[in-house]
Amino acid sequence: MVSTRLQLSALAGVVALTLAGCGSAESDSAKADDSGSTVEVEDNNGKQTVASPPKSVVATDNRTFQTLSDWGIELKGGAVSLMSEDLEYTQDDSILDLGSHREPDLEKVVEAKPDLIVNGQRFAQFHDDLAKLAPDATVLELDPRDGEDFDAELRRQTTTLGEVFGKQDEAKKLVDDFDASIERARAAYDDSDKAMGLITSAGDIGYAAPSVGRTVGPVFDILDLDPALEVEEGSEDHQGDDISVEAIAKSNPDLMIVLDRDASFAPEDRDEGSAPAAEVLEDSEALKDVPAIKDDKIVYFPEDTYLNEGIQTYTEFFNDFADTLEDQK
Repeated sequence: MVSTRLQLSALAGVVALTLAGCGSAESDSAKADDSGSTVEVEDNNGKQTVASPPKSVVATDNRTFQTLSDWGIELKGGAVSLMSEDLEYTQDDSILDLGSHREPDLEKVVEAKPDLIVNGQRFAQFHDDLAKLAPDATVLELDPRDGEDFDAELRRQTTTLGEVFGKQDEAKKLVDDFDASIERARAAYDDSDKAMGLITSAGDIGYAAPSVGRTVGPVFDILDLDPALEVEEGSEDHQGDDISVEAIAKSNPDLMIVLDRDASFAPEDRDEGSAPAAEVLEDSEALKDVPAIKDDKIVYFPEDTYLNEGIQTYTEFFNDFADTLEDQK
């Protein structure tokens, strides 16, 4: 009996050692999987090391949503409340919604356990909060930087995302299409035309200053447009700066570039008094004799622009710009 007990004891010891060895091997394997491969990129805050491919992604930068969606990147969490309705992400209930920048639910990032957070634009102000809530995640920020050419910044953002997600070819295609659209728009523009940037919101018209005006401003620099009106201290306000229809008429623009802010939202979510930009501008008695109105030289940004503003938005806009002006020749 004693001998049998000793044999069983010895066997148990062997099994225990074997299981321990297996457990150790599995643990080491898990750690290897966790460490995986990485890619080093540079964002607005310097060099960043990102898991490649990332296992759990949170996205809060509006300019990146369409790119990530088109590339089939799965999101664990995101600012779904700020996404355009036509993105598939808005139909995916498994994505944790971090809310909007006005009413953020940042605690959701803890539940998401991300190893990558693509942060920026409206959520840029929450960088430090997100970093604290997800200390193991890389917080990547690729917002266009002040003082840098806006078109170059869109290329940088797209190319960097391509490196992170192993989508270099797709990123190159986006950049090539973007560059081609700019060339088309430049070729179509008559440099004797004076242009004005406008933003319509809730039935009101705002002025978008060259260079700095929200969304519209950078177009003046990219296409080297001659402004019909320049005011001191133009702002980046999302509704544009105050301007009267009389001031617009007096500046007599040959060309108008217009962002319809309300068009990005479902009708029930729009501000009271909102109306399509075309109706606000083209039905205005005060503007009926403005060359841009009379000659149909108004280029509108895509409807989802206010909730997008990514490289695809500008590519579509520049092609529309070229189409509109080519038709006038």
